[in-house]
Amino acid sequence: MKRYHFFLLSLLMCGIVSAQTIRISTSKTDLVFRVGGDGRLYQSYLGSRLGGNGDFDHLAAGPEAYVTHGMEDYFEPALEVRQSDGRSSLLLKYKEHSVATLSDGVTETAITLADEVYPVTVCLHFTAYERDNIIRASTEISNTGKGRKAPVMTLCRYASSMLHLDAASYELTEFSGDWAEEAKMTSAPLTFGKKVLDTKLGTRANMFTPPMFIVSLDGKADEHSGTAVLGTLGWTGNFRFTFEVTQTGSLRIISGINPYFSERALKGGETFTTPDFFFTLTSTGLGDASRDFHRWARDYQLYQGHEERYTLLNNWEATYFSFDEERLVHLMDNAADMGVDLFLLDDGWFGNKFPRSSDRQGLGDWEETHDKLPGGVARLTQAASEKGIRFGIWVEPEMVNPKSELYEKHPDWVIHQPEVRDEYYFRNQLVLDLSNPAVQDYVFGVIDRLMTDYPDIAFMKWDCNSPITNIWSPYLKEKQTQLYVDYVHGLYSVLERINAKYPKLRMMLCSGGSGRIDYKALSYFTEFWASDNTNPIDRLFIQYGYSFFYPARAVCAHVTSWNRNASIKFRTDVASMGKLGFDIRFSELAENDQEYIRQAVKNWKRLSYVIADGDQYRLFSPYDGPHAATQFVSTNGDKSVLFAFDVHPAAYDRTRPLRLEGLDPVADYTVEEINLMPGSRSSLRGNGQTFSGRYLMTVGLPVFTSSELRSRVIEITRK
Repeated sequence: MKRYHFFLLSLLMCGIVSAQTIRISTSKTDLVFRVGGDGRLYQSYLGSRLGGNGDFDHLAAGPEAYVTHGMEDYFEPALEVRQSDGRSSLLLKYKEHSVATLSDGVTETAITLADEVYPVTVCLHFTAYERDNIIRASTEISNTGKGRKAPVMTLCRYASSMLHLDAASYELTEFSGDWAEEAKMTSAPLTFGKKVLDTKLGTRANMFTPPMFIVSLDGKADEHSGTAVLGTLGWTGNFRFTFEVTQTGSLRIISGINPYFSERALKGGETFTTPDFFFTLTSTGLGDASRDFHRWARDYQLYQGHEERYTLLNNWEATYFSFDEERLVHLMDNAADMGVDLFLLDDGWFGNKFPRSSDRQGLGDWEETHDKLPGGVARLTQAASEKGIRFGIWVEPEMVNPKSELYEKHPDWVIHQPEVRDEYYFRNQLVLDLSNPAVQDYVFGVIDRLMTDYPDIAFMKWDCNSPITNIWSPYLKEKQTQLYVDYVHGLYSVLERINAKYPKLRMMLCSGGSGRIDYKALSYFTEFWASDNTNPIDRLFIQYGYSFFYPARAVCAHVTSWNRNASIKFRTDVASMGKLGFDIRFSELAENDQEYIRQAVKNWKRLSYVIADGDQYRLFSPYDGPHAATQFVSTNGDKSVLFAFDVHPAAYDRTRPLRLEGLDPVADYTVEEINLMPGSRSSLRGNGQTFSGRYLMTVGLPVFTSSELRSRVIEITRK
């Protein structure tokens, strides 16, 4: 049977005639629903944008849009609700829909479905960002029973989205790993049956896999060609993606909160809203899809999406827990000398009864350690101001060490199983119970006290090092299956209060590396820490993986002492492809290396509008060989920055010119290698010369060499 490249969903739904057609469109994509003659909602189409409405008359009805448990469907459902009478079948029929314009080019479609037997309504929400080709999907599930005697229902599973696709083949690209080896990309075909990506870690939920995926259709998509769906869930907790290929070869993708240990009661009059699922469909390759995601994120989702990002010096690898006021002030001198914007004080500054001299104690006691910091944080913010830089500080307010005053005072605030099980510690700590409003107040109070007492704090690194263990909430008592979800809602409540009261505060989302990265969290945080692994070779892979969904301005990348075989230039050039930071003993570097850093910081600041806000092109994948290259092009096309790396090429590696992208073919561009070591000259053939955009994109530049651990940064300027 012929398969249509645009994924016409040709499941035979004989006899269904459309009474209503609902079209959700972006500049490149159509998602079409149809109300059948039986009153149920069907997904007729998901693919490249069609023509006029007349095209829809030729579409088959397709599969049911949001499949429920307990009826005639034979595969994984999107929704399961258990009624008070023990039954758990739902049959949802179309009730109404509406379309609202939220802003220029942004529309929201709400489709309401209802069961005719039980008081359940389901509203499917789709927000279409026309220019950016992004669709946001979520679901509202309501118990419409009225009065105190209205039956209570139980939500057993409740997906944010169910998408149906029909193609000749499917290939799933997933991102997995562990601490220090995050976002490793692997691809495999999807065949009959189910593939599940999920997490049950609670807080540090993304430690093994972040909530993002790529599904290629009719062959593997690459940067420039092929069709694929890229999806990611905005949820800072347990998630699940289910990919199920049916006996007819159709694929359904179910995205949402992981239903594992997450049943929840819904009383009469109550509504539960699922997290947002964000996706795009591309028929022109993965590069276009990523640039759509980046542009959308900067404009609509990332906190302070177009505000400047602070370059910084962090003290962690210079001092670890061993520092005092004098040593920190000296490091601030280093920061000022380097030319960065901010000095960040990391872990170890708090606790008195149990001073934070290691990760074994003090967590939860957010009071400056008197013998380390006799002048308190006030002395540090003052010193930073005197040196012309800003001050930032590390916090981990959701966690507690058992050896702390907080734990002694409030063991009832901790997620654990007292008097039943021995406590299990991850990194010598436990998780505070954010389902408890009193704990939410406490966590907000940690930030509020710091900002009230020290209003010059400009930046916070918010860490979260432990998954949820010892799973039991003293607060929820008999509602234990609500803990995972209520915890995340409690976290969002705290973050909303912080953003409302301190809207200019910039915060880094950190979780023992990249244990928390999602677009809901990033509506509160300006950036995320991609990995504790700062080895520049590994970072080429880690940053490459996250680039499929997240813009460079959101990715914190630091220069450290990891992999001393790589030069300070190589390490800095890798970090310059994200939000540049340093975690080094600057004063101990050779003067040549120090001068290089000063110049590289100046160049990053000068060109940050290209790197942070421009279009990103992945020119050469680190997975494809001994080289890597990434190019950024400013939104007006006047400036481009190219990063090229020789990792471990063969001694006689036969390199070829690298073709650039995103330039104006009829414009002329000058090419100049920057970020050179002091006293050195560029060996780039064509350096300082002028080329047409067409030449650079057709012939290219000879940027690679057979040298090991060599890097180049090339500035390309339209004349």
